[in-house]
Amino acid sequence: MSGEDEHGDGYEGYEDFDRLALDRSGQAEAFDHIGDRYDDAFPHKEGQIDAGRWLAETLPPGSRVLDVGCGTGLPTARQLVDAGHEVVGIDISPGMLKLARDNVPEATFHHVDIVDLRVGGRYGPGGIRELGPFDGIAAYFTLLLLPRPEIPYALRTLHAGLRPGGLLGLGMVEADVDDFPIPFLGNSVRVSGYLRDELRQVVRDAGFEIAGEDSHAYAPASTDVPPEIQLYLNCRRRA
Repeated sequence: MSGEDEHGDGYEGYEDFDRLALDRSGQAEAFDHIGDRYDDAFPHKEGQIDAGRWLAETLPPGSRVLDVGCGTGLPTARQLVDAGHEVVGIDISPGMLKLARDNVPEATFHHVDIVDLRVGGRYGPGGIRELGPFDGIAAYFTLLLLPRPEIPYALRTLHAGLRPGGLLGLGMVEADVDDFPIPFLGNSVRVSGYLRDELRQVVRDAGFEIAGEDSHAYAPASTDVPPEIQLYLNCRRRA
C-alpha cells in the first residue's frame, strides 16, 4: 500500500474505524446512571493528577487540548483549564457532560464518540465540523471502554488529531481482557486492557514515542469496584 488514505494525508487505515461492528450498547447509559458517584468512588486520583500535570506543564502556554472521555471534568479538564489551556472535552454520556459543564464552565464540551474524530468523520480531519487539530490530548481511562479491535484505530485517530510533535497523556488499567463485562457502581460496563509490554507496542505502532510512564496500584473507595493497576504513558506524536 502507498500509505496514503483517500484524503492523501498519509493516514491509511484511520478511516476504517467506522467499519468495525461498533457496539456502545449500555456504556453511555451506565455512566448516565453513575453520575457524580464516579468521583465518590475514585476520590484519590494522584496518578491521574500527576499524569495531567505532565501534560499541562509540558505543553506550550495556551495550548488547545482535547479531553477524550472527559467524564465529570474532574480532575483533568479542570486541571488543564487552571493551567491556562483551551480545553475541548468529548464524551458519549449526556449525564457526564452535564456534570463536566457544571464543574468546568470555562471548557467546551461535545456529545461525540471517538469514532467521529477519525479522518473523514463528522468531527475529524476532512469532516463537516473538525474539532482539531490539537496540541495535546488527554485520554485517561477512556480507551479501556472500547473492544480491543477498536483501540489501535482509536489511537491512530488521536494521532491524526494532533499537530506534529503533539502530546498524548494515556491512562489504562493493566489487564489482559477484551470487552469483558464487570460490575461497576451498581451497573455493568465492558472493559478491555493490555499487559504493559503489549500496551507499549500498540501505542508505538499507532505513531507515538513514549517519553515516560508510571504505574499505580489503586483501590477504589467503593467495594463494588475491584482494585486495579493503573498505567500512565506520556506520549509524543511522531511526525
